Amino acid sequence: MSQDDDPTLARKALRTVTPEYFGREDREMDAIGWGLFLGLVVLLVPLLPFIVIVWAVSKVAEWVARRGARE
Repeated sequence: MSQDDDPTLARKALRTVTPEYFGREDREMDAIGWGLFLGLVVLLVPLLPFIVIVWAVSKVAEWVARRGARE
């Protein structure tokens, strides 16, 4: 068995003296994300009736166009 085939060689090469990093909670980005979400909600909730009206008008227009094409 040669030295290149030794499975313990890879384990020896991966050993390190630095402690393992487990990460941390990122509260700053969490606060920015919530701020963006709440800003979009504040912006879109008042616009929701207009969005629904435009959607409904487009569906009615599609229905009329399909009905006109059949006749």
